[in-house]
Amino acid sequence: MKTSKSVKKRIRQSEKRRLRNRQVLSTEKTQVKKFSAAVEEKSGDLQTLLRETLIVVDKTASKGVIHKNKASRTKSRLTKKLNKAVAAKE
Repeated sequence: MKTSKSVKKRIRQSEKRRLRNRQVLSTEKTQVKKFSAAVEEKSGDLQTLLRETLIVVDKTASKGVIHKNKASRTKSRLTKKLNKAVAAKE
């Protein structure tokens, strides 16, 4: 590996970004799992939980951690899951 100053700096920057991206992605996955579990159990205020989950997914996409199309697809699937659960409840 090269040992120039710019390469060393680039390595430091990449590591910081990798750790930040990992944390953001982990938060997003946890929120999605929490919402899915709540839908399965039909517990809590699902509308509020969906809103919070969609916000987290949007933030993840805006930071560039996931692609905007993946965020859109995830939001669509979560909304469909909620609508299906509400229809089954009625």
